Amino acid sequence: MTRTTATQPGTDRPSFSWPLRVYWEDTDAGGIVYYANYLKFCERARTEWLRACGIHQQALKLETGGMFVVGEAHVRYLKSARLDDELLVTTALTEPGRASMTIQQQVLRQTDSEPVLLCQATIRASWVNAQGKPTRIPQVILDQLL
Repeated sequence: MTRTTATQPGTDRPSFSWPLRVYWEDTDAGGIVYYANYLKFCERARTEWLRACGIHQQALKLETGGMFVVGEAHVRYLKSARLDDELLVTTALTEPGRASMTIQQQVLRQTDSEPVLLCQATIRASWVNAQGKPTRIPQVILDQLL
């Protein structure tokens, strides 16, 4: 797990990178990553990004009764990942808000030269209370993310 020092264009917030490898369970019979698994890869990277920011989701739910839920996901598939590929999933907060936030993610194949962009995702995560109703993100959480 790495938290990079590079910043996202137009922000002073660092991006976060999470490495992973493609296993058989991630692929179809042809050894190509099944399209829905890119969302799983992005979910894992967002969870680790939150953890790197000091936000542990289980503890957060117990302490505040609230949690983040995905309200929208826009995914653009550019190239296929394959069995045994080494991937890097980047995560960057691009639009913090009072009750939701927009996160940009990329899945890249690691190569000996330049990384190859495979997938781009824009995720809108909303904060909900214990009853599942949208509410404001606690300021202490926003402070940790910004």
